[in-house]
Amino acid sequence: MYKIITPKTEEQLQQYYNFRWQILREPFNYPKGSEKDEYENVAEHRMVLNNNNEIIAIGRCHFNTAEEVQIRHIAVSFTAQGKGMGRVILSALENFAIENGAIRAVTNSLESSEHFFKSCGYEVADEAAQDLMRLKRLQMVKKLDANRHVLVHPEWCQTLQETWQTTIPISDQMGIKIYQYSGDTFEVRASLNKNINLHGTMFAGSIFSLATLTGWGMIYLQLREQGLTGDIVLGDSNIHYHKPITAQPRAIAELKHYTAQYKTLNSGEKMQVKLIVKIMDGTQAVAEFTGVYWVLNPKHTEST
Repeated sequence: MYKIITPKTEEQLQQYYNFRWQILREPFNYPKGSEKDEYENVAEHRMVLNNNNEIIAIGRCHFNTAEEVQIRHIAVSFTAQGKGMGRVILSALENFAIENGAIRAVTNSLESSEHFFKSCGYEVADEAAQDLMRLKRLQMVKKLDANRHVLVHPEWCQTLQETWQTTIPISDQMGIKIYQYSGDTFEVRASLNKNINLHGTMFAGSIFSLATLTGWGMIYLQLREQGLTGDIVLGDSNIHYHKPITAQPRAIAELKHYTAQYKTLNSGEKMQVKLIVKIMDGTQAVAEFTGVYWVLNPKHTEST
């Protein structure tokens, strides 16, 4: 598991810059301090941490114009390379750019990174000026899509969406769609028009269904993260409605409100999962769902 954060404290920033130097500068015998440039204070920084709060990837972006953002200093730890962390940090930076009005991203990529950026939708535009290490770089450009959202493991999300559609037909009738999954946040949205009552707000039953499926989906994805499978069932739940929903319904489950003992499932027993799903009316939280689910070991269910 991992989480994406913005380094803010003095300690976090020190670790962030030290990591950048170790990955991008030390191998070329450049001294500490060479990892920084004049854009640090106006740039947006992100880093990915593992379960031990160790940095495994970092990246930075800054705006060249109101519509163009420049991606720089993508770095992945040597032990985490080849595991998709570069794509994760790049996606986080691109989404920040989109949210702040950018329609185009550019990067001056080393030739060795050309394949990576091409796989992420970038195209070579021109040769860029050599950097301080006198390495040849390529200017690569990508048009940013305002409708593109963070989907870590998109193939898992696609399988989950198809599972809902085939086994729970009402989910399709409600317009329930996976919106984003970042590894520690899972967001699902529904169509208000398909779930509207005579007061012009969302049916309470539809809100409950949206929350229940979001919790179920979060567990499904977390099991995949752990390399596990199991039959997920809802054991108990409680939902508090604070205000009616009048905008697009959003359900959000976060890893910080999720508890599970995976060793129980590994030992062949059923596993209890407790989680919270917040229901949003636009940007305002209007309901909170607390769920207790059980994950049944497939071998156990077959034997019974």
